[in-house]
Amino acid sequence: MLRILAKIQHNINKELPLLAKNMARQFHVLIEQDEDGGYIGKVAELKGCLSQGDTLDELMENIKEAIELCLEVEAEGKKKSHEETSKFIGLQEITV
Repeated sequence: MLRILAKIQHNINKELPLLAKNMARQFHVLIEQDEDGGYIGKVAELKGCLSQGDTLDELMENIKEAIELCLEVEAEGKKKSHEETSKFIGLQEITV
């Protein structure tokens, strides 16, 4: 019985990283338009994770790829997650 439980635990430990990798996570992207009309996206939860595109569709494709790369680097332990220490709250407009 203990052998069976140990084997099940081993299989669970082996599969957990794969499951975590395939789980969808939600991120917030701050989008700005530059002087040439292109778009720049910055991921609020992942410090230093940004991309650009000539159209919003292109930006969103590029930012998804950038997020995947940032998460890959994070998973390899090369970079500490900004997501662990900050939480996106929202944007406020202010007139001065």
